[in-house]
Amino acid sequence: MAKGLLIVYTGASGVGKGTVMKRLLQENSNLRLSVSATTRAPRPGETNGIEYHFVTIDKFKEMIANDELLEHAVYCGNYYGTPEKSVRDMIDSGLDVMLEIEVEGYKQIKKQFPDCVTIFMLPPSVEELEKRLSGRGTEKQDVVQQRLNRAVEEMTFAKYFDYQVTNDDVEKTKDEILNIIANIKKERN
Repeated sequence: MAKGLLIVYTGASGVGKGTVMKRLLQENSNLRLSVSATTRAPRPGETNGIEYHFVTIDKFKEMIANDELLEHAVYCGNYYGTPEKSVRDMIDSGLDVMLEIEVEGYKQIKKQFPDCVTIFMLPPSVEELEKRLSGRGTEKQDVVQQRLNRAVEEMTFAKYFDYQVTNDDVEKTKDEILNIIANIKKERN
């Protein structure tokens, strides 16, 4: 059985990664999303083990010490990381696995998996990104500004990714990513 692809999926906060990801998972039965661990509090509607594994700072530091994470980073004051075992198990069973991670995590993954596929999602504009972040209504304005500043900084890394997609329409963006995955699978088989 052929191993699955490891796909690093990154983009600025608020660019719509989660919305596009839901559509990708609905359309591609061989695609799985790695569930990251985080120390941030759940947002309304989020379920532990589905969107994230919500853990304490002490538990997260224990996971780091035990080498249980493929990558980890601190983003806006919270820890985020990718549990290793589940990702390797899915890839070995032939599933394609997407890691929805930050730029710092991308750098760590690229060193360990140089043949991974990397996709950076961009907003149509910085103004649109600010509108999306503010429109969430889940964070205070100072946190929104912090995320926007970080997002603008992160977008400078897009040029290092294999593919850049602009999310101006969810369906179009989803189709573009599915085509990228299909083409890579054809090339590698």
